[in-house]
Amino acid sequence: MACFVLNGWAAAETAWSLCKFNRDRVFSYRDHLDGATSRAFDAASRVTLVGWSMGGTHALELALRSPEKVASLVLVAATPRMMKDGTDWPGMTERRLAALDYGLRLSARDTHLPVNPYIVDDETALSRGLDYLRRTDLRARLAASGEALSKIPVAIFQSEKDAVVRRPHADFLASVFASSRLTIIPGAEHALPVAIPSLIDSALRANGK
Repeated sequence: MACFVLNGWAAAETAWSLCKFNRDRVFSYRDHLDGATSRAFDAASRVTLVGWSMGGTHALELALRSPEKVASLVLVAATPRMMKDGTDWPGMTERRLAALDYGLRLSARDTHLPVNPYIVDDETALSRGLDYLRRTDLRARLAASGEALSKIPVAIFQSEKDAVVRRPHADFLASVFASSRLTIIPGAEHALPVAIPSLIDSALRANGK
């Protein structure tokens, strides 16, 4: 059984270097946008999906498309909908998204981090990723999935101080997946693969990885 890691927007493969679980491939956000992640998923028979942030959103898309192929899901600071939408959904505003864009560019140049989870990418790729975050909304499809997703073992990790993906996003996902385990990480922020590698390893070991 394959294990695919689906990275977040502007995230580097090194973000997972502290994690020890066995993985077959780390897919970049570009891979999601270009269809490489989906093609690998379609070619596999059974897959464990580990998705961080935007990668978590794409993992949810794949699970909705072919739930029978998903052996388990590990959702790390994942969201079905990044943006606000005129309701009480605590998503990001365009102004906050612009601040995130600026902040990640600075973080990608920070040489003081023990492991830098971000990359400096070209403007076209970064803009395509932001457009994906703006337009993707899986809430209605997830809420209507019924029995289809109910048997997938799901581990959900959410940071207490995450300013990108908020607690209600994790609560929504926990309500969709009947067999999910939600873990709130006190004091942490968005870069959980770096902050809690041992907890992510434990979740994968529980599923044979």
